[in-house]
Amino acid sequence: MPSAYRDKSAVSHNFSFQQDIRYIFKINKWILGSLGLWPVTIRGIGQHTFKITFAVCNFVIIFSIMPCVLHILYDDEDTIMKLKLFGVLAYSFTTITKYYILTIRRPRILRCIEYIKNDWWQVTFVSDRQIMLKYAASGRNLTTIGISFMYIAGMTYHTILVPFFSGEHIINNKTARPLVYPIYSKFRQSQISPLYEITYAVHCICGYIIYSVTAGTCALAALFTAHACGQIQIVISRLENLIDGEKFKKGPNVHQQIAAIVKNHVQIIRFAATVEEILQEVCLVEFSSSVCTICLLEYYCILDWQADEKFGLMTYILLLVSFCFNVYILCYIGELLMEKSSEIGSICYMINWYELTPNSARSLILMIAIASHPIKFSAGGMVDLSLATFGTVLKTSLAYLSFLRTLAV
Repeated sequence: MPSAYRDKSAVSHNFSFQQDIRYIFKINKWILGSLGLWPVTIRGIGQHTFKITFAVCNFVIIFSIMPCVLHILYDDEDTIMKLKLFGVLAYSFTTITKYYILTIRRPRILRCIEYIKNDWWQVTFVSDRQIMLKYAASGRNLTTIGISFMYIAGMTYHTILVPFFSGEHIINNKTARPLVYPIYSKFRQSQISPLYEITYAVHCICGYIIYSVTAGTCALAALFTAHACGQIQIVISRLENLIDGEKFKKGPNVHQQIAAIVKNHVQIIRFAATVEEILQEVCLVEFSSSVCTICLLEYYCILDWQADEKFGLMTYILLLVSFCFNVYILCYIGELLMEKSSEIGSICYMINWYELTPNSARSLILMIAIASHPIKFSAGGMVDLSLATFGTVLKTSLAYLSFLRTLAV
Protein backbone atom coordinates (compact mmCIF):
# COMPACT_ATOMS: atom_id res chain seq x y z
CA MET A 1 0.00 0.00 0.00
CA PRO A 2 1.43 3.40 -0.90
CA SER A 3 2.28 5.94 1.68
CA ALA A 4 -0.79 7.47 3.22
CA TYR A 5 1.05 10.51 4.50
CA ARG A 6 0.53 13.88 2.86
CA ASP A 7 2.01 17.35 2.99
CA LYS A 8 0.53 19.01 6.08
CA SER A 9 1.01 22.47 4.54
CA ALA A 10 -1.02 21.66 1.41
CA VAL A 11 -4.67 22.63 1.07
CA SER A 12 -7.31 20.03 0.25
CA HIS A 13 -9.67 20.54 -2.70
CA ASN A 14 -12.37 18.96 -0.51
CA PHE A 15 -13.59 21.93 1.51
CA SER A 16 -15.75 19.59 3.62
CA PHE A 17 -12.77 17.40 4.51
CA GLN A 18 -12.91 17.88 8.28
CA GLN A 19 -16.70 17.46 8.36
CA ASP A 20 -16.52 14.28 6.26
CA ILE A 21 -13.77 12.78 8.42
CA ARG A 22 -15.76 13.42 11.60
CA TYR A 23 -18.83 11.81 10.04
CA ILE A 24 -17.22 8.57 8.87
CA PHE A 25 -14.97 8.07 11.91
CA LYS A 26 -17.31 9.14 14.71
CA ILE A 27 -18.64 5.71 15.76
CA ASN A 28 -15.34 3.88 15.26
CA LYS A 29 -13.46 6.56 17.17
CA TRP A 30 -15.88 6.28 20.08
CA ILE A 31 -15.69 2.46 20.31
CA LEU A 32 -12.03 1.86 19.50
CA GLY A 33 -10.95 4.99 21.38
CA SER A 34 -12.39 3.56 24.60
CA LEU A 35 -10.21 0.47 24.03
CA GLY A 36 -7.06 2.50 23.28
CA LEU A 37 -6.90 1.31 19.65
CA TRP A 38 -7.66 4.66 17.98
CA PRO A 39 -4.85 7.12 17.17
CA VAL A 40 -4.47 10.00 19.64
CA THR A 41 -2.86 13.31 18.65
CA ILE A 42 -2.70 14.71 22.21
CA ARG A 43 0.81 15.43 23.44
CA GLY A 44 2.19 14.80 26.90
CA ILE A 45 0.36 12.14 28.89
CA GLY A 46 -1.99 11.66 25.95
CA GLN A 47 0.79 9.86 24.11
CA HIS A 48 0.57 7.08 26.71
CA THR A 49 -3.22 6.71 26.43
CA PHE A 50 -2.93 3.37 24.65
CA LYS A 51 -0.65 1.84 27.31
CA ILE A 52 -2.84 3.10 30.16
CA THR A 53 -6.08 1.92 28.53
CA PHE A 54 -4.57 -1.46 27.63
CA ALA A 55 -3.43 -2.01 31.23
CA VAL A 56 -6.79 -0.98 32.69
CA CYS A 57 -8.74 -3.23 30.29
CA ASN A 58 -6.55 -6.21 31.11
CA PHE A 59 -6.87 -5.63 34.84
CA VAL A 60 -10.67 -5.36 34.64
CA ILE A 61 -11.00 -8.52 32.56
CA ILE A 62 -8.66 -10.61 34.72
CA PHE A 63 -10.28 -9.30 37.93
CA SER A 64 -13.68 -10.41 36.62
CA ILE A 65 -12.87 -13.73 34.98
CA MET A 66 -10.31 -15.51 37.16
CA PRO A 67 -12.49 -15.72 40.34
CA CYS A 68 -15.31 -17.00 38.15
CA VAL A 69 -13.10 -19.80 36.85
CA LEU A 70 -12.33 -20.84 40.44
CA HIS A 71 -16.05 -20.68 41.25
CA ILE A 72 -16.89 -23.09 38.42
CA LEU A 73 -14.12 -25.49 39.38
CA TYR A 74 -14.66 -25.62 43.15
CA ASP A 75 -18.05 -24.16 44.13
CA ASP A 76 -20.81 -24.66 41.62
CA GLU A 77 -22.29 -28.16 41.36
CA ASP A 78 -25.30 -27.29 39.20
CA THR A 79 -24.63 -28.56 35.66
CA ILE A 80 -27.00 -26.07 34.00
CA MET A 81 -25.44 -23.14 35.84
CA LYS A 82 -21.97 -24.36 34.95
CA LEU A 83 -23.03 -24.51 31.31
CA LYS A 84 -24.33 -20.94 31.41
CA LEU A 85 -21.18 -19.66 33.09
CA PHE A 86 -19.05 -21.61 30.62
CA GLY A 87 -20.71 -19.72 27.77
CA VAL A 88 -19.93 -16.37 29.41
CA LEU A 89 -16.32 -17.34 30.13
CA ALA A 90 -15.71 -18.83 26.68
CA TYR A 91 -16.98 -15.66 25.04
CA SER A 92 -14.83 -13.56 27.37
CA PHE A 93 -11.67 -15.50 26.54
CA THR A 94 -12.28 -15.26 22.79
CA THR A 95 -12.87 -11.53 23.18
CA ILE A 96 -9.55 -11.17 25.00
CA THR A 97 -7.90 -12.99 22.10
CA LYS A 98 -9.47 -10.60 19.59
CA TYR A 99 -8.39 -7.62 21.69
CA TYR A 100 -4.77 -8.83 21.73
CA ILE A 101 -4.85 -9.43 17.97
CA LEU A 102 -6.20 -5.93 17.32
CA THR A 103 -3.54 -4.54 19.66
CA ILE A 104 -0.79 -6.31 17.69
CA ARG A 105 -2.30 -5.07 14.42
CA ARG A 106 -2.73 -1.52 15.73
CA PRO A 107 0.06 0.00 13.56
CA ARG A 108 -1.62 -1.35 10.42
CA ILE A 109 -5.00 -0.12 11.63
CA LEU A 110 -3.56 3.36 12.06
CA ARG A 111 -2.00 3.15 8.61
CA CYS A 112 -5.33 2.25 7.00
CA ILE A 113 -7.01 5.12 8.86
CA GLU A 114 -4.41 7.54 7.47
CA TYR A 115 -4.93 6.06 4.01
CA ILE A 116 -8.67 6.73 4.24
CA LYS A 117 -8.02 10.29 5.40
CA ASN A 118 -5.68 10.78 2.46
CA ASP A 119 -8.32 9.59 -0.02
CA TRP A 120 -10.88 12.01 1.41
CA TRP A 121 -8.30 14.80 1.38
CA GLN A 122 -7.62 14.21 -2.34
CA VAL A 123 -11.30 14.37 -3.40
CA THR A 124 -11.63 16.86 -6.25
CA PHE A 125 -14.99 16.18 -7.90
CA VAL A 126 -18.35 16.54 -6.19
CA SER A 127 -19.52 13.28 -7.78
CA ASP A 128 -16.61 11.41 -6.17
CA ARG A 129 -17.47 12.83 -2.76
CA GLN A 130 -21.12 11.82 -3.19
CA ILE A 131 -20.11 8.25 -4.06
CA MET A 132 -17.80 8.02 -1.05
CA LEU A 133 -20.45 9.48 1.27
CA LYS A 134 -23.02 6.99 -0.04
CA TYR A 135 -20.88 3.97 0.84
CA ALA A 136 -19.66 5.54 4.08
CA ALA A 137 -23.30 6.02 5.12
CA SER A 138 -24.06 2.37 4.32
CA GLY A 139 -21.15 1.18 6.45
CA ARG A 140 -22.14 3.54 9.25
CA ASN A 141 -25.76 2.29 9.20
CA LEU A 142 -24.65 -1.34 9.41
CA THR A 143 -22.36 -0.46 12.30
CA THR A 144 -25.09 1.46 14.15
CA ILE A 145 -27.54 -1.43 13.93
CA GLY A 146 -24.93 -3.97 15.02
CA ILE A 147 -23.67 -2.05 18.05
CA SER A 148 -27.23 -1.15 19.09
CA PHE A 149 -28.17 -4.81 19.34
CA MET A 150 -24.88 -5.68 21.04
CA TYR A 151 -24.95 -2.98 23.72
CA ILE A 152 -28.70 -3.19 24.43
CA ALA A 153 -28.66 -6.97 24.81
CA GLY A 154 -25.29 -7.19 26.57
CA MET A 155 -25.79 -4.39 29.07
CA THR A 156 -29.34 -5.59 29.75
CA TYR A 157 -27.83 -8.92 30.76
CA HIS A 158 -25.25 -7.21 32.99
CA THR A 159 -27.34 -4.45 34.59
CA ILE A 160 -30.88 -5.90 34.76
CA LEU A 161 -31.08 -9.66 34.27
CA VAL A 162 -28.35 -10.62 36.74
CA PRO A 163 -29.06 -8.23 39.68
CA PHE A 164 -32.86 -8.23 39.54
CA PHE A 165 -33.82 -11.64 38.17
CA SER A 166 -31.09 -14.02 39.26
CA GLY A 167 -31.94 -13.85 42.93
CA GLU A 168 -29.69 -14.80 45.82
CA HIS A 169 -28.24 -18.32 45.87
CA ILE A 170 -26.66 -20.58 48.47
CA ILE A 171 -22.98 -21.55 48.32
CA ASN A 172 -21.58 -23.71 51.14
CA ASN A 173 -24.64 -22.92 53.31
CA LYS A 174 -24.10 -19.18 52.86
CA THR A 175 -26.30 -16.72 50.99
CA ALA A 176 -24.52 -14.93 48.16
CA ARG A 177 -25.80 -11.91 46.32
CA PRO A 178 -25.71 -12.32 42.51
CA LEU A 179 -22.84 -11.12 40.36
CA VAL A 180 -22.39 -11.28 36.60
CA TYR A 181 -19.25 -13.35 37.13
CA PRO A 182 -19.75 -15.37 40.36
CA ILE A 183 -16.75 -15.23 42.68
CA TYR A 184 -14.96 -18.08 44.46
CA SER A 185 -16.50 -18.63 47.90
CA LYS A 186 -13.15 -18.13 49.69
CA PHE A 187 -13.26 -14.48 48.68
CA ARG A 188 -15.91 -13.68 51.29
CA GLN A 189 -15.18 -9.95 51.38
CA SER A 190 -16.76 -9.52 47.93
CA GLN A 191 -20.23 -9.85 49.50
CA ILE A 192 -19.67 -7.01 51.96
CA SER A 193 -20.68 -3.44 51.06
CA PRO A 194 -19.17 -1.42 49.47
CA LEU A 195 -16.88 -4.15 48.03
CA TYR A 196 -19.90 -5.86 46.50
CA GLU A 197 -20.97 -2.67 44.70
CA ILE A 198 -17.40 -2.02 43.51
CA THR A 199 -17.06 -5.59 42.25
CA TYR A 200 -20.37 -5.39 40.45
CA ALA A 201 -19.36 -2.08 38.81
CA VAL A 202 -16.09 -3.63 37.63
CA HIS A 203 -18.06 -6.54 36.16
CA CYS A 204 -20.24 -4.09 34.22
CA ILE A 205 -17.14 -2.32 32.92
CA CYS A 206 -15.79 -5.72 31.89
CA GLY A 207 -19.02 -6.32 29.98
CA TYR A 208 -18.64 -2.99 28.21
CA ILE A 209 -15.06 -3.87 27.20
CA ILE A 210 -16.07 -7.30 25.91
CA TYR A 211 -19.00 -6.03 23.87
CA SER A 212 -16.94 -3.08 22.59
CA VAL A 213 -14.28 -5.42 21.21
CA THR A 214 -16.91 -7.37 19.27
CA ALA A 215 -18.71 -4.22 18.10
CA GLY A 216 -15.41 -2.51 17.28
CA THR A 217 -14.28 -5.43 15.12
CA CYS A 218 -17.44 -5.26 13.02
CA ALA A 219 -17.32 -1.45 12.91
CA LEU A 220 -13.72 -1.51 11.70
CA ALA A 221 -14.47 -4.11 9.03
CA ALA A 222 -17.50 -2.13 7.85
CA LEU A 223 -15.50 1.12 7.72
CA PHE A 224 -12.65 -0.34 5.65
CA THR A 225 -14.92 -2.30 3.32
CA ALA A 226 -17.25 0.64 2.71
CA HIS A 227 -14.27 2.81 1.82
CA ALA A 228 -12.86 0.17 -0.55
CA CYS A 229 -16.25 -0.22 -2.26
CA GLY A 230 -16.53 3.55 -2.63
CA GLN A 231 -13.10 3.70 -4.29
CA ILE A 232 -14.04 0.84 -6.60
CA GLN A 233 -17.24 2.67 -7.60
CA ILE A 234 -15.14 5.76 -8.42
CA VAL A 235 -12.91 3.62 -10.67
CA ILE A 236 -16.04 2.24 -12.36
CA SER A 237 -17.39 5.75 -12.95
CA ARG A 238 -14.02 6.76 -14.45
CA LEU A 239 -14.17 3.80 -16.82
CA GLU A 240 -17.75 4.60 -17.85
CA ASN A 241 -16.82 8.22 -18.56
CA LEU A 242 -13.58 7.33 -20.30
CA ILE A 243 -15.23 7.04 -23.71
CA ASP A 244 -18.79 8.24 -23.16
CA GLY A 245 -17.72 11.49 -21.50
CA GLU A 246 -17.47 14.80 -23.37
CA LYS A 247 -13.74 15.07 -22.69
CA PHE A 248 -13.02 11.94 -24.72
CA LYS A 249 -13.43 13.62 -28.08
CA LYS A 250 -11.65 16.80 -26.99
CA GLY A 251 -8.83 15.45 -24.86
CA PRO A 252 -5.75 13.73 -26.31
CA ASN A 253 -4.68 12.33 -22.92
CA VAL A 254 -6.84 9.19 -22.83
CA HIS A 255 -3.75 7.08 -22.15
CA GLN A 256 -2.97 9.19 -19.08
CA GLN A 257 -6.55 8.76 -17.85
CA ILE A 258 -6.26 4.98 -18.20
CA ALA A 259 -2.93 5.05 -16.36
CA ALA A 260 -4.56 6.97 -13.50
CA ILE A 261 -7.44 4.45 -13.38
CA VAL A 262 -5.04 1.48 -13.28
CA LYS A 263 -3.04 3.18 -10.52
CA ASN A 264 -6.18 3.74 -8.43
CA HIS A 265 -7.19 0.12 -8.96
CA VAL A 266 -3.80 -1.13 -7.75
CA GLN A 267 -4.00 1.12 -4.69
CA ILE A 268 -7.42 -0.33 -3.81
CA ILE A 269 -6.06 -3.87 -4.07
CA ARG A 270 -3.12 -3.02 -1.80
CA PHE A 271 -5.43 -1.35 0.69
CA ALA A 272 -7.71 -4.41 0.72
CA ALA A 273 -4.68 -6.68 1.21
CA THR A 274 -3.66 -4.68 4.29
CA VAL A 275 -7.21 -4.86 5.66
CA GLU A 276 -7.16 -8.62 5.06
CA GLU A 277 -3.98 -8.89 7.15
CA ILE A 278 -5.65 -6.94 9.96
CA LEU A 279 -8.90 -8.88 10.04
CA GLN A 280 -8.14 -12.46 9.06
CA GLU A 281 -7.09 -13.67 12.52
CA VAL A 282 -9.88 -11.70 14.22
CA CYS A 283 -12.45 -13.13 11.81
CA LEU A 284 -11.15 -16.66 12.41
CA VAL A 285 -11.58 -16.26 16.17
CA GLU A 286 -14.96 -14.58 15.64
CA PHE A 287 -16.32 -17.37 13.44
CA SER A 288 -14.95 -20.17 15.61
CA SER A 289 -16.42 -18.68 18.78
CA SER A 290 -19.69 -17.63 17.12
CA VAL A 291 -20.60 -21.21 16.29
CA CYS A 292 -20.32 -22.19 19.98
CA THR A 293 -21.79 -18.93 21.32
CA ILE A 294 -24.84 -19.05 19.05
CA CYS A 295 -25.34 -22.73 19.90
CA LEU A 296 -25.23 -22.00 23.66
CA LEU A 297 -27.57 -19.01 23.34
CA GLU A 298 -30.07 -21.17 21.46
CA TYR A 299 -29.82 -23.70 24.29
CA TYR A 300 -30.28 -20.99 26.95
CA CYS A 301 -33.42 -19.81 25.11
CA ILE A 302 -34.83 -23.33 25.26
CA LEU A 303 -34.05 -23.63 28.98
CA ASP A 304 -35.70 -20.28 29.83
CA TRP A 305 -38.67 -21.13 27.62
CA GLN A 306 -39.19 -24.35 29.54
CA ALA A 307 -38.76 -22.55 32.88
CA ASP A 308 -41.10 -19.73 31.78
CA GLU A 309 -38.42 -17.10 32.43
CA LYS A 310 -39.79 -14.44 30.12
CA PHE A 311 -37.28 -11.67 30.77
CA GLY A 312 -34.33 -14.04 30.60
CA LEU A 313 -35.72 -15.48 27.36
CA MET A 314 -36.05 -12.01 25.87
CA THR A 315 -32.49 -11.11 26.87
CA TYR A 316 -31.03 -14.28 25.38
CA ILE A 317 -33.01 -13.73 22.18
CA LEU A 318 -31.59 -10.21 21.90
CA LEU A 319 -28.07 -11.57 22.46
CA LEU A 320 -28.69 -14.29 19.88
CA VAL A 321 -29.89 -11.74 17.31
CA SER A 322 -26.94 -9.44 18.01
CA PHE A 323 -24.35 -12.20 17.60
CA CYS A 324 -26.00 -13.49 14.43
CA PHE A 325 -26.17 -9.97 13.03
CA ASN A 326 -22.48 -9.32 13.78
CA VAL A 327 -21.50 -12.48 11.89
CA TYR A 328 -23.90 -11.45 9.12
CA ILE A 329 -22.21 -8.04 8.85
CA LEU A 330 -18.80 -9.65 8.33
CA CYS A 331 -20.17 -12.08 5.76
CA TYR A 332 -22.22 -9.42 3.98
CA ILE A 333 -19.35 -6.97 3.56
CA GLY A 334 -17.14 -9.80 2.31
CA GLU A 335 -19.79 -10.71 -0.28
CA LEU A 336 -20.26 -7.05 -1.24
CA LEU A 337 -16.54 -6.51 -1.77
CA MET A 338 -16.25 -9.62 -3.95
CA GLU A 339 -19.14 -8.55 -6.17
CA LYS A 340 -17.94 -4.95 -6.40
CA SER A 341 -14.34 -5.83 -7.27
CA SER A 342 -15.38 -8.31 -9.98
CA GLU A 343 -17.64 -5.63 -11.49
CA ILE A 344 -14.58 -3.72 -12.74
CA GLY A 345 -13.78 -6.48 -15.25
CA SER A 346 -17.32 -6.43 -16.62
CA ILE A 347 -17.25 -2.64 -17.02
CA CYS A 348 -13.90 -2.80 -18.84
CA TYR A 349 -15.43 -5.23 -21.32
CA MET A 350 -18.79 -3.46 -21.70
CA ILE A 351 -17.46 0.02 -22.52
CA ASN A 352 -16.71 0.87 -26.15
CA TRP A 353 -13.08 -0.12 -25.81
CA TYR A 354 -12.83 -0.65 -29.59
CA GLU A 355 -12.94 3.14 -30.01
CA LEU A 356 -9.63 3.41 -28.21
CA THR A 357 -6.27 3.17 -29.87
CA PRO A 358 -4.70 -0.32 -29.77
CA ASN A 359 -2.08 0.74 -27.21
CA SER A 360 -4.73 2.27 -24.92
CA ALA A 361 -7.06 -0.73 -25.25
CA ARG A 362 -4.28 -3.10 -24.21
CA SER A 363 -4.06 -1.29 -20.88
CA LEU A 364 -7.53 -2.56 -19.99
CA ILE A 365 -6.46 -6.20 -20.36
CA LEU A 366 -4.54 -6.06 -17.08
CA MET A 367 -7.58 -4.69 -15.22
CA ILE A 368 -9.80 -7.43 -16.68
CA ALA A 369 -7.27 -10.10 -15.66
CA ILE A 370 -6.97 -8.73 -12.12
CA ALA A 371 -10.76 -8.37 -11.75
CA SER A 372 -11.19 -12.04 -12.69
CA HIS A 373 -9.77 -12.76 -9.23
CA PRO A 374 -12.02 -10.60 -7.03
CA ILE A 375 -10.90 -9.16 -3.71
CA LYS A 376 -11.83 -11.47 -0.83
CA PHE A 377 -11.72 -11.30 2.93
CA SER A 378 -11.20 -14.57 4.75
CA ALA A 379 -11.22 -16.03 8.24
CA GLY A 380 -7.61 -17.01 8.80
CA GLY A 381 -7.13 -17.62 5.08
CA MET A 382 -9.30 -20.74 5.36
CA VAL A 383 -12.91 -19.61 4.83
CA ASP A 384 -14.00 -16.74 2.60
CA LEU A 385 -16.41 -14.26 4.12
CA SER A 386 -19.63 -14.63 2.16
CA LEU A 387 -23.34 -15.15 2.71
CA ALA A 388 -22.83 -18.86 2.07
CA THR A 389 -20.42 -18.91 5.01
CA PHE A 390 -23.04 -17.23 7.19
CA GLY A 391 -25.50 -20.02 6.33
CA THR A 392 -22.83 -22.58 7.21
CA VAL A 393 -22.29 -20.97 10.63
CA LEU A 394 -26.01 -21.14 11.43
CA LYS A 395 -26.35 -24.75 10.26
CA THR A 396 -23.31 -25.80 12.28
CA SER A 397 -24.64 -24.11 15.42
CA LEU A 398 -27.95 -25.96 15.04
CA ALA A 399 -26.09 -29.24 14.62
CA TYR A 400 -24.15 -28.58 17.84
CA LEU A 401 -27.41 -27.60 19.56
CA SER A 402 -28.94 -30.97 18.69
CA PHE A 403 -25.84 -32.71 20.05
CA LEU A 404 -25.92 -30.61 23.24
CA ARG A 405 -29.56 -31.41 23.90
CA THR A 406 -28.83 -35.09 23.45
CA LEU A 407 -26.10 -34.93 26.09
CA ALA A 408 -28.26 -32.93 28.49
CA VAL A 409 -31.16 -35.36 28.40
